Amino acid sequence: MKRRQVLQSASAAALTVLAPVAAHAQSARAVCYNCPPEWADWGGMLRLIGQRLDILVPPDNKNSGQALAALIAEKAKPVADIVYLGGQVGPQAQAAGVLAPYKPRRFESVPASLKEADGHWCTIHSGTLGLFVNTAALRGKPVPRSWADLQNPTYKGLVGYLNPASAAVGQVGVIAVNLALGGSYDNLTPGIEFFKKLQANQPIVPTQTAYARVLSGEIPILIDYDFNAYRGQYSDKAPVQFVIPAEGTQQLPYVVGLVKDGPNPQRGQQMLDFVLSEEGQRHWANAYLRPVFPEAMSADIRSRFLPDSDYARARALDVARLAGASRAIGERYQKEVG
Repeated sequence: MKRRQVLQSASAAALTVLAPVAAHAQSARAVCYNCPPEWADWGGMLRLIGQRLDILVPPDNKNSGQALAALIAEKAKPVADIVYLGGQVGPQAQAAGVLAPYKPRRFESVPASLKEADGHWCTIHSGTLGLFVNTAALRGKPVPRSWADLQNPTYKGLVGYLNPASAAVGQVGVIAVNLALGGSYDNLTPGIEFFKKLQANQPIVPTQTAYARVLSGEIPILIDYDFNAYRGQYSDKAPVQFVIPAEGTQQLPYVVGLVKDGPNPQRGQQMLDFVLSEEGQRHWANAYLRPVFPEAMSADIRSRFLPDSDYARARALDVARLAGASRAIGERYQKEVG
């Protein structure tokens, strides 16, 4: 090949590699706190936002508690434009004065119990808490079927849950067990006692989403949501399954909000519009979350969920009461368990 042809081929290859970079450089940019790519397929949603809105949003691995702490710390000069939070953290963020009222398109169609009336936060989807189990990693041990099973010494070193001191899913784990064992939003003792006893089995307690660690078998049993388990089972073809504990469990809505005085309010509003749009809601449904608009879920996706008879053991959390109990959950966990 002649030198000119070699140079032309090299230039063409370089342009092919640099084209996506150049495209990103020309895109508008925005920041979403608490949008880890492995959680709820936020990775897919951020790509979709880039394609549909031409807004480049980097992934962010904070959990709900860390996101709220960052918003409070940055209140005088916000960095984020929108934030995604476990349902109970939405009212906390509003009370902290870090969210601005904004009613996305289709806001009026969202049930009143799943949004703040002025638009400070709004539900986009929900999940049911249970056991995300890598059956191959159990190495012949039976799949646990109840909360009580997790305390069996046969599962020593095999159980994980996210830290209730900061992660929304960790707090939901405590309250779900607590309510299943006879506690209430005001009486947290049954749940705290359960996690105290669970320490004898040397649980693994990460702070961030642990999806990949379950798929790899590092954490064979994780207290987590159905959508992560179904994604592992059907999308990643891993040897995993979801279990709704025999004693019962809870369903939690996840919410989004516009950051007060964020640097790019118009882009933030566009993103909030999109996650509630028909296309955005179909994305969540295809990621095995229950979209706030149920019609977005196809019959094929719905058929992959556990039977309704299993989901009958799941109850909707009272977001306002959980928000009021969250601080006590974190403090009691740190003091008595952590």
